[in-house]
Amino acid sequence: MKDKIEAFLDLVKERNGHEPEFLQAVKEVAETVIPYIVKHDIYHGKNILLRMAEPERLISFRISWVDDAGEIQVNRGYRIQMNSAIGPYKGGLRFHPSVNASILKFLAFEQVFKNSLTTLPMG
Repeated sequence: MKDKIEAFLDLVKERNGHEPEFLQAVKEVAETVIPYIVKHDIYHGKNILLRMAEPERLISFRISWVDDAGEIQVNRGYRIQMNSAIGPYKGGLRFHPSVNASILKFLAFEQVFKNSLTTLPMG
């Protein structure tokens, strides 16, 4: 069991090694979900968790604006669309210099599970 979890996490780290917040969230879910998948043959070979850990779409864009001092500022914006299997994407807005793709991928990943557990038909 531990080998399957480690193999999965190694693959996710290979793709997202520079995103510690996202990796931590995936690790916590994998440690719970992989043992369940292993016990139920119907889920074998479907790469369910791998598909859940890869956003359907990640959009990064520039936001240029003029501050109060008349200086042009340039910030980066993101739109993470994680999983639309049970409905349209759901997510919030974050305005802070510390926000990055890793944090937003982590939030989107967890939001999919929250929505499914509360039966909210949104990804």
